[in-house]
Amino acid sequence: MPVTVLLVDDEPLVRAGLRAILSAQPDIEVVGEAADGAAVIPLVRQLRPDVVAMDVRMPLLDGIEATRAVLRTVDRPPKILVVTTFENDEYVYEALRAGADGFLLKRARPAEIVHAVRLVAEGESLLFPASVRQLAAEYGDGDGRGNPAARAALERAALTEREAEVLRLMTRGLSNAEIAERLVVGTETVKSHVSAVLAKLGARDRTQAVIAAYESGFVAPG
Repeated sequence: MPVTVLLVDDEPLVRAGLRAILSAQPDIEVVGEAADGAAVIPLVRQLRPDVVAMDVRMPLLDGIEATRAVLRTVDRPPKILVVTTFENDEYVYEALRAGADGFLLKRARPAEIVHAVRLVAEGESLLFPASVRQLAAEYGDGDGRGNPAARAALERAALTEREAEVLRLMTRGLSNAEIAERLVVGTETVKSHVSAVLAKLGARDRTQAVIAAYESGFVAPG
């Protein structure tokens, strides 16, 4: 089955460019378009896309609020890939904190755009880990010791030593296979550990777990 994508951007040329790039791939299908975040929820419910590629800045409802709305109201929500002009942007970090799974630069090369959609759909590694780390360092609430609420939440999660080790490797952007190789265990074992980390942190995916690790001071983003 192809990865299905909904495009949300107020610039028709951007949507047309993304559609042309993604539709050229045999394993990706663009199933719909919208010009504003306000149209996302009904389209997601109607089309059930795997991934929403969503502009972070739109006139009526921006990508941050649209992301929050989708995750709050849609059963089994899609992966959300924020589309942005500038990667070092507080809006991008706020979108990630709101629940977006990654971000995509509008100036990215076609191969990078395709890779981003596939990687976010698979959900087994972090998209642009160095950029997420930089965003956390610049815009995160932590001061090296971590945001008190986030630190308390991590303490309540009571990660085992191995789960904590897996989370540290996740913050570095390693995939399940790479973590398995590093720890000399099977990939299925790593998947179990990752699932346990996400469940204990109340994170819907790796990106949210990594944000929690930075915000809590579990790892330093700098």
